[in-house]
Amino acid sequence: MRYFEDFNEGDRFELGEVTMTEAEILEFALRFDPQPFHIDHEAAAQSMFKGLVASGWHTGSAFMGLLVRGLLHDVASVGAGGLDELRWLKPVRPKDVLRGRLSVLSKRESEKHPNRGTLVLLGEFFNQRDERVFFIRWPALIGRRPAA
Repeated sequence: MRYFEDFNEGDRFELGEVTMTEAEILEFALRFDPQPFHIDHEAAAQSMFKGLVASGWHTGSAFMGLLVRGLLHDVASVGAGGLDELRWLKPVRPKDVLRGRLSVLSKRESEKHPNRGTLVLLGEFFNQRDERVFFIRWPALIGRRPAA
């Protein structure tokens, strides 16, 4: 288990990769974000994207999946109170392979809750062309190492 004390400003973690399949893009969008450029090939071709693209919320969910499986399973995560910034920088298309990375921007001990601290984190997705397509910045609450 990793605790607040185990993280330092500047730490970087590679979270692995995920391939965005057309079937998953359509399934997610039909259920959660049924805009034409996410669910209809013809409408998507006529849109500013010039083809089918994943919902940004799908992209964010894919990042979260990699984050949990690649790191948070072994971290004393307490949660988060929200996001400071989220950006969809480039369209994500079927067959795109997204590589996730997490960086620790800063850390601070809680003055109010001695059993936890806050890490300000930057999560990023890069496609197979090494273009940054997504980023998210947020303060994560991480448990402190229990006293022996």
